Amino acid sequence: YRYCRVRVPEGLLKDLLPGPVTLVMERSEELNKDLNPFTPLVGIRIPDHAFMQDLAQMFEGPLALTSANLSSQASSLNVEEFRDLWPQLSLVIDGGQIGGGQSPECRLGSTVVDLSVPGKFGIIRPGCALESTTAILQQKYGLLPSHASYL
Repeated sequence: YRYCRVRVPEGLLKDLLPGPVTLVMERSEELNKDLNPFTPLVGIRIPDHAFMQDLAQMFEGPLALTSANLSSQASSLNVEEFRDLWPQLSLVIDGGQIGGGQSPECRLGSTVVDLSVPGKFGIIRPGCALESTTAILQQKYGLLPSHASYL
C-alpha cells in the first residue's frame, strides 16, 4: 500500500502473496522516482522465501532486484548456476535453493500480472503460477482478462 495504488481487494493480495507472483500496479508518489522512471507502473513481489523476507525486513524498504540470469535464459535456482556472471556483480549472497529445484516450472520465474486497470487483469509473463493465479483472479474475484493479456 505504501509503494503502489492498490485497487484490488485485500483478500486477493493475501491469496497471491507471498508467492511466485509479481503484481503490477500504479506506483505511489512515495516510491523512489529512479525505479522504473519511464512508467507509472511498478511490479510488487513478496517471495515465499524466508531469506528474502528477512533481508527486506532488515532494509526496512523495498528492494529493487532482478533475476540472476541473462534475459531469455532460464531462471537460476541456486548461485552456482550463474557463476559466469559473478565477475560482473558487486555482491552474491547464497540464500539457498529456490523452489525446491525439482520442478521445471521453477525455472519459469514469477507469473507477472498487470492489475493497474480496475476489474481487469493482464498476464505480462505466464511464469510458474499461471493456472492457479488466473483461477484466483477470475473465479474468486471475477476479474476479466484484458485484451492486452498474454491469455
